[in-house]
Amino acid sequence: MSRTLKLTLAYDGTEFNGWQIQPALPTVQGTLAEAVGRITGEKVLPQGSGRTDAGVHALGQVASFALESPIPARGLLIALNDTLPPAVRVISVEEVPANFHARHCAKAKTYRYRIYRGDICPPFVARYAFHDPYPMNEEAIISATDSIVGKHDFTSFAASDPDRSARIAAGEAANDDGGAPSNVRTVHSALWARSSDELVFTVRGDGFLHHMVRNLVGTLLQVGKGSLRAGDMARILEARERSAAGPTAVACGLYLVSVEY
Repeated sequence: MSRTLKLTLAYDGTEFNGWQIQPALPTVQGTLAEAVGRITGEKVLPQGSGRTDAGVHALGQVASFALESPIPARGLLIALNDTLPPAVRVISVEEVPANFHARHCAKAKTYRYRIYRGDICPPFVARYAFHDPYPMNEEAIISATDSIVGKHDFTSFAASDPDRSARIAAGEAANDDGGAPSNVRTVHSALWARSSDELVFTVRGDGFLHHMVRNLVGTLLQVGKGSLRAGDMARILEARERSAAGPTAVACGLYLVSVEY
């Protein structure tokens, strides 16, 4: 009898070509599917709560799939961690109702972006934070961030997503929640905090567009450098044009922290 499983995962995204399976390239989804197949003999394609990009990390990614194997959840957790490479760990395995879907059922997500501000970035931090030791007006960044909290059309901060376009062309839902295509999202909170030599951005929202968090960070850093003013963020949102915003921040500083259901 088939059952639906919910897995919570942590991974170092450095060596992966993102979450989504791709031919001949290492991906988290492909690696997890292969491990499940080796343990159970079943071919599955775990559905993630979202597709993290190449180099992006996760502390609490969620995946779901159906499985015929009777192996208990605790046994599967142990077997997966014995089979998976050290860069991927399964934190928990739960049996959930058959209609559970890691992406469609998600209600909110939290992402974190780390910026190392010290002059010399330690080698054990370099893979996990963006190194920016140059002068920066952190107060201006904090002030500008207030503009993105709330319900907005975030088109200016959305990269082109070929997979999303393909789903739209096929008449399929393209939103994180499975709804009609829209670039409107609600950011519940967006906060910056200093932690020793790091400046850390934490953002929680009902869903995020392709590259949205990295584009927000890249633009906010332009405010910190003086290329943009704090008040420009509202103008950029209103423009609904990707060219109005700043560059995309590098992937290594970004983490998917948690998913809420």
